[in-house]
Amino acid sequence: MLGNLFKKKDKVKDQESSAPPEAMDLDATEGKLDPSINGAEKEKRTGWFNRLKSGLSKTQENLVGHIRSLLRADRKIDEELMEEIEEILIQADVGVNTTMMLMDNVRDIVQSKGLSDSFDLEGVIQQEILNILDETDQPLDISDHQPYTILVLGVNGSGKTTTIGKLAHRFRYEENHVLVAAADTFRAAASDQLQIWCDRAGVELIKGSEGSDPASVVFDAIEAGKSRGADVVIVDTAGRLHTKKPLMDELAKIGRIMERAIPGAPHEVLLVIDGTTGQNAIIQAKIFHEAVPITGVAVTKLDGTAKGGIVIAVKHEIGAPVKLIGIGEQLDDLRDFVAKDFTDALFQQESHPEENSMVDE
Repeated sequence: MLGNLFKKKDKVKDQESSAPPEAMDLDATEGKLDPSINGAEKEKRTGWFNRLKSGLSKTQENLVGHIRSLLRADRKIDEELMEEIEEILIQADVGVNTTMMLMDNVRDIVQSKGLSDSFDLEGVIQQEILNILDETDQPLDISDHQPYTILVLGVNGSGKTTTIGKLAHRFRYEENHVLVAAADTFRAAASDQLQIWCDRAGVELIKGSEGSDPASVVFDAIEAGKSRGADVVIVDTAGRLHTKKPLMDELAKIGRIMERAIPGAPHEVLLVIDGTTGQNAIIQAKIFHEAVPITGVAVTKLDGTAKGGIVIAVKHEIGAPVKLIGIGEQLDDLRDFVAKDFTDALFQQESHPEENSMVDE
């Protein structure tokens, strides 16, 4: 449920007056929709789902559109057809390993149910994609710890800084006291860019001098969070190239420092990947996972790519759940990931506002 993405904490009185104007566009409604709401309200709440369908249109055409062109040609179900579907999935960056597993399951279902009409395959493929993504969605929940610490990873250009800004904005709107740690001390402009987002979100940025030890900045930020009663501490890291081992070692060090400051921290290790990078994202994710075990993934820029199949590959290859997806540049274009809504949007199914969990904020 979108409303459960960030469970509300007690109101933070000292920040109420600085709530960013953009936040007023967001809707804090929790739980299922009231069946008594009027048609206009229902229409509003389907807005995100429609935006999601629009954002996934390139992937839909590249993946589902090509599959449908095969299935609607009155083809019989045979191995040749299965191999052509496999090729389409791989080209849409679902990945070789994930595609092979998915299609093996499809073959088993075809055999067990005695399917012969190729038109029946679309529903089977959609369900198997949903099974990989897992209907048990795992939105971020910051209610278990105070401060709740989030370590954000990602290579340069992945959308990491933007994601942090949008997260800070969202947490802040939910009336949480938020601190952001600028642990990217390698790039002169990194903290400046993050400062812009923090100012926009109305949250405080903790930073050190250029070239200072990133781990010390993180430690200071967590200590500040503890002393000031912060609800959330979000830690930015350098946009590390995943091929540079020393930088990956530094990342592991930050993780150890966080655990030393608060046992059990970081409570969330969020990897931000660019949806346009395709299979390179899998390579990045695996190496990051070796440095600091990833607990969740945010996939950005899905509105500009035909490679949205990477969402499926990430879940299967890495095992960490996809928790957030981004389909635009607006503050509310980063949302919690709901597997069924994603597959419905990908296959261009209709949304039912009484049941749909991706309501428009």
